[in-house]
Amino acid sequence: MGSSRQASPSKKSPAKSPKKSPKKSPKSKRPKKINKRSKKRKESYGRYIYNVLKQVHPDVGISSKSMTIMNSFVNDIFEKIASESQRLSTQNRKKTISSREIQTSVRLLLPGELAKHAVSEGTKAVTKYTSSK
Repeated sequence: MGSSRQASPSKKSPAKSPKKSPKKSPKSKRPKKINKRSKKRKESYGRYIYNVLKQVHPDVGISSKSMTIMNSFVNDIFEKIASESQRLSTQNRKKTISSREIQTSVRLLLPGELAKHAVSEGTKAVTKYTSSK
């Protein structure tokens, strides 16, 4: 027992300290250049959904999963309106989609009161845009 106690002080000798990593040179403080390609930007309606949420309910937040669902919803509605507008323009033998086709598509796709509000907001936006030109 006595011999094992004598061995322990030699392990704790101050001469052997744990290995420390060498100090970094001032050059290493600069950000390293990464050879990988830069991140591809993901387009999303998240910013606009958040702004509308804050206009309607300033004290309410939204989770990232809910934002993903809302973004998918907006993309889906956009695709439906665009395809319906394209169908209307081909039926009328027109090569361009105007605000009239968009308005008719919204009336066809959205139910009742929601369609009326969407048309009024769209008309307001087009009027504001044309007046600013």
